[in-house]
Amino acid sequence: MNSISAPQITVAQLYEQQHENLSLELLTTSLESRVPITVSDINRPGMALMGYPENFLFERIQILGRTEIAYLGTLGARGRSEALDRVFAFAMPCIIVTKGLPLPDGLLDRANRNQVPVLRTTQDTTPFIHQLTAYLDWVFAPYVTTHASLVDVYGVGLLFTGRSGIGKSETALDLVERGHRLVADDVVRITRRHGDILIGMCNEVLKHTMEIRGLGVIDVQSIFGIRAIRAQKRVEVEVHLTEWDSKADYERVGLDEMHATYLDVEIPLVTVPILPGKNITVIAEVISLNHLVKVYGYHPARALNERLMENMRLRLLSSPLVRDDTE
Repeated sequence: MNSISAPQITVAQLYEQQHENLSLELLTTSLESRVPITVSDINRPGMALMGYPENFLFERIQILGRTEIAYLGTLGARGRSEALDRVFAFAMPCIIVTKGLPLPDGLLDRANRNQVPVLRTTQDTTPFIHQLTAYLDWVFAPYVTTHASLVDVYGVGLLFTGRSGIGKSETALDLVERGHRLVADDVVRITRRHGDILIGMCNEVLKHTMEIRGLGVIDVQSIFGIRAIRAQKRVEVEVHLTEWDSKADYERVGLDEMHATYLDVEIPLVTVPILPGKNITVIAEVISLNHLVKVYGYHPARALNERLMENMRLRLLSSPLVRDDTE
């Protein structure tokens, strides 16, 4: 499993991917910027315009809303020129003007000279910032890729892992045939969102194809229909498939829960030994349902253990040695 991150995107990529969703128009002569976009946070440069650039977060996308534009409008030609010069002394990725506001005199010329693309949107400032930040959070979310299969089973994302040829794809295919939904096979990209949520998705090239040994590559959507696939799913349980080993100490009760870690986030880990005739598909469905039961606050293994302990306590109290001991 190799960890990969998305360190940066260009302003041109932002515009190409989001100009329709964000209602963006290009005002400068080029989308080429001296610096790429490297963080998901944005900045409003009001303090820098007013003469305090010491803590100016120039590495972020700069947003000019009604407040900034109105302030520049209160300045004379000299004061406006000095305010813009303070900001353009830094290498910024780009500037975005919201609400379709007119640009202050001198801004566009400086932007072209300093290779800082200027974009404008008709959207209001606050909703635009929320939408832009959500997109950038997705772009810069840390991710790993792993050799596995991811299937939505009863609404639970099961990540099937194990050595090559152990039967991950065949298990996923059997689950799809039983009405569950394939997210990804062979290569799963896992991103961390909102702190501790893992989201798995397929490789863009492979999409929803599967390699079945002896058969070859198949397209799950073409064979089973659109209901058999989904674009992404939260990864909630890892199901590790392994060959049966008579000397191994497999979990028999379920009190001691194991965990797998992806991007510093722990998820339950269930190891399933493979034996001839063992119905892995049904076991996978039960793993999913058992996880849902635990999510809703009921732990079967712990409940059984509590019943056994209570039964032992009652037996001890009913023993004559205990009942008749009055000393």
